[in-house]
Amino acid sequence: MRHFLTLLDLTQDEARHILKRAVKIKRKLKEGKSHRPLEGKTLGMIFDKASTRTRVSFEAGMYQLGGHALFLHSDATQLGRGEPIADSARVLSSMVDGITIRTFGHDILQQFAEYSSVPVINALTDLTHPCQILADVLTYEEHRGPIADKTVAWIGDGNNMAHSWINGAVTFGYTLKIACPDGYRPDARLLEAARVLGADVSLSDDPAAAAYKADLVTTDVWASMGQEEEQARRAQDFNGFCVTDRVMSFARPDALFMHCLPAHRGEEVAASVIDGNQSVVWQEAENRLHAQKALLEFLMKS
Repeated sequence: MRHFLTLLDLTQDEARHILKRAVKIKRKLKEGKSHRPLEGKTLGMIFDKASTRTRVSFEAGMYQLGGHALFLHSDATQLGRGEPIADSARVLSSMVDGITIRTFGHDILQQFAEYSSVPVINALTDLTHPCQILADVLTYEEHRGPIADKTVAWIGDGNNMAHSWINGAVTFGYTLKIACPDGYRPDARLLEAARVLGADVSLSDDPAAAAYKADLVTTDVWASMGQEEEQARRAQDFNGFCVTDRVMSFARPDALFMHCLPAHRGEEVAASVIDGNQSVVWQEAENRLHAQKALLEFLMKS
């Protein structure tokens, strides 16, 4: 029994296997062919945070794989009334075949996984968002081939997405250049752990330097869920970190642009970039479905 709490829970070979399966599963869906390896299985989905892509992709994915998904908002369960995480984990995992959790503290996810008797999947925490990277790498490779030895530029907050791109540098072998304002750099311990495992990651406060000769440029909102009260201050602190056409001009001519969405045009990305020819954000969003179906199959198939 395996959990997927960060990308580092997969070996490089396992991650590549999941992406290969995602390509095949996506092709079957496009061809109208049925693929139902999770017939009769149930996925419990515990959400503390709002969601569009994550919820729909997991629910639709389980249905297409022959299973069923139960959406459980914490406010409507005993978790919201103070039931210990360990107790909820023991009970829920005795009734379902897998569990996804979208929450704030990563420690909540870890504790739930410790007491769960079925696979637990990280559907986003404040520390990491590994499912998104599976979809992003799948998208890049559909358009440009293997991402290994390519250069990815992350511009913006050193948040859960930045952390997942750092872990992805270990798993998928790309070079990562991060540009963050002072005070918003990624978690130093997570970064050092990834470097020990061989990740090639550099930090700067210059978006143009990060984007220079990059094959992929990506970003996220400046204020994530739970940080809304910091919006005004962050807008000032991130001044100059918008991914504009000028920033993209430093990347390679065939570089792609990605954003995990939702996006704020005119803040972290210019409308001309996210809606431009180099943007693959809509394909990236769709690929959440296909990558997660392959992940569900990997973790839950008997």
